[in-house]
Amino acid sequence: MMSDVRARVSIVVIVVIGVAAGAAPVAGYAQPAPVQAAASTEAVAQWIALPVPPGAERTATDIISASMPGWTRDHLGNLIMHRGSGSPRRVVACGLDEAAYVVSEITADGYVRLQSSGRARRSALWDQFHEGQRIRIITRTGARPAVVAVRSVHLWRARPPSEPIVRVDDLWVDVGARSRAEVAQLGIALLDPVLREWPSWRFADAVAGPAAGDRAGCAAVAAAASLTPGQGETVWVISVQHAFGYAGLEAALTALGHTDSLFLVDAALARDTVAATTEAVTRRAVTGPFARALAGRAEAVVSIGIRTAHPGTLAETVHDSDIIALADEVARASGAAQAAQVPVLALHGVAGAPPPAIGTDSLAGVARLMAALSDAYGVSGHEGPVRAVVSAAIPAAWRSQPTRVDSAGDLIVAAGPDRDTVVVVAHMDEIGYQITHIAHDGAVTLSQLGGFYSSLWEGQPALVHLSDEARPIAESATCPLAAAAESERSVVPAGTLPGIFIPRTHATSKEPDTLSAWFGADSAGLAACGVTTGMRISAYKVASRLAGVRFTARAIDDRAGCTALLMALRQIDPARLSHKVIFVWSVREEVGLEGAAAAAAEFGPAVRRVHAIDTFVSSDSPLESPRFALAPLGDGAALRSLDNSSVTPPDEVARALRLAHAAHIPVQFGTTNGGNDGSVFVPWGAVDVAAGWPLRYSHSPAEVVDLRDIDALGRIVATLAVADQRP
Repeated sequence: MMSDVRARVSIVVIVVIGVAAGAAPVAGYAQPAPVQAAASTEAVAQWIALPVPPGAERTATDIISASMPGWTRDHLGNLIMHRGSGSPRRVVACGLDEAAYVVSEITADGYVRLQSSGRARRSALWDQFHEGQRIRIITRTGARPAVVAVRSVHLWRARPPSEPIVRVDDLWVDVGARSRAEVAQLGIALLDPVLREWPSWRFADAVAGPAAGDRAGCAAVAAAASLTPGQGETVWVISVQHAFGYAGLEAALTALGHTDSLFLVDAALARDTVAATTEAVTRRAVTGPFARALAGRAEAVVSIGIRTAHPGTLAETVHDSDIIALADEVARASGAAQAAQVPVLALHGVAGAPPPAIGTDSLAGVARLMAALSDAYGVSGHEGPVRAVVSAAIPAAWRSQPTRVDSAGDLIVAAGPDRDTVVVVAHMDEIGYQITHIAHDGAVTLSQLGGFYSSLWEGQPALVHLSDEARPIAESATCPLAAAAESERSVVPAGTLPGIFIPRTHATSKEPDTLSAWFGADSAGLAACGVTTGMRISAYKVASRLAGVRFTARAIDDRAGCTALLMALRQIDPARLSHKVIFVWSVREEVGLEGAAAAAAEFGPAVRRVHAIDTFVSSDSPLESPRFALAPLGDGAALRSLDNSSVTPPDEVARALRLAHAAHIPVQFGTTNGGNDGSVFVPWGAVDVAAGWPLRYSHSPAEVVDLRDIDALGRIVATLAVADQRP
């Protein structure tokens, strides 16, 4: 792995050998002038964002044709461009489509199952990289957001360390539906393509994404198609169905007839022909079965490929200078007479991932507040951005009440006369990593903060948080990584540097032994940006609604609890309280209830009841056993009457249920796993009456809730807070 990292920062050297007929540079060919590196990388990012499942390439080819006039489309959908005439006749081609899935089954309870589409080159961990992640289903009426289900970490604490790698048979897709009929209402049907929802991920001098090498290849082919060959004829082909043995290209070659040379811009094919290389671009003659399959269509087959890091993964990475070198080499292969510049062309109208949908219905307000809190980053010990969102959302009626941040970092607001004190607490922090070691080459070794599966982060976008506040990196003028992080098109939050969690090259078990991240610079470059050991690392996220009333995000645990406290404040008039009510947004819950412990020590035995508002991890998923923790989504808020840290006395459970029913609030109760902030108040004499909401896929990037349950939770928090606290 370290050798891969070092290769990414080596000097660019282009070595061209094995030149076939028609491949020699024509006399008078001018070396391309330098192209702005960032513009080339941004252009390739747009090509990566194209949705191109095999057999359903039309949307992407329409975008390419509209952006670059002159292409014709054959009956299979290949884009073709001719220039020049005579001999030699050369074809320069790439494969546009990518590894994908299709909908293979829709279950009676509204889940979707998947099947792989095509034989694209992929990492052995390809299916696993999709578990617990956001995906999109391409329907005839547009893209639908969905998530791939994963077991909730709280319910699988005895998970075997040698668990096998995830396969496509293990993938269940949650679209937010509750029945097969609801799935149909979304327009989702059998054979609809399914792709990972991946952000435009630029970092340092690189861009990462599925099929990055092949998309850079097609971008180079499109750029070269604007040039005129000095001798003979050049035909450029952006081919479809390349995941099916280049079926589209074979059809195009058959229609063309005799061809002297085929230059196939394919990163994996070029990589196959030689041992591991540090060359920026590889050009090699292709022999063996692949060349024999094209016999009679081309006299010679030559592969051209860009150097890639982490090939066949979601985080496949290519670099600025290599993209420019590839465009150079493809222009040469095209027989161009002259080229002062070979620009990698940008596309117009690339939608990329669908924007997060919040909606305009009666639950839109809940969704909007949830999204604002969930999208804020707050790894344990780094909760400042979340605290800022909470502070800004405190209702005006409560702003005149004592509000402060204690020495631990908890945000506290209190009102009411000083008697019969009740505390309501939800935690602001989320799971993540911290840096434990920075290698000379810049790879950072990580340790977990909180309990979760590292397999869900491996090969995904990474962020290093430079401070506890979202300050622009530009304040550190010496940082070599600031430009990519703060470009106009960057999706990363202020005060962070983007990178990737390094995927394993080989794996025999599901969980990696250790996890590292790469941010595009060596240790000196990271130091210039202020990166040090102990800093927090998390992953890119964006909240969205699913179908109807369902909502997905990372860190819903416990941003839904934070939301419920804010919603309760809106319903309570502090001037009319008959007793003391203290709302606490706590810190460092995921690493040991540390913020709540500080609050408990401060308020001590004055607290009569504490209501810890945290997730009720539910077994409402086909991946879980319904033996316990079965609290169906949509059936209301849930009392955590028994978990791993506390138990609520039966009469207190009955009291809470009675209050909820009297207020016509839907509520459930039961037992689940996990600890809660209220448990640290119990030794001081408080009764812990914990409450929450049913959650699927806990501590994953794909947590799912029902917004109606969050609305009910806000109402029950307000009811419990203002109720008479006397026995």
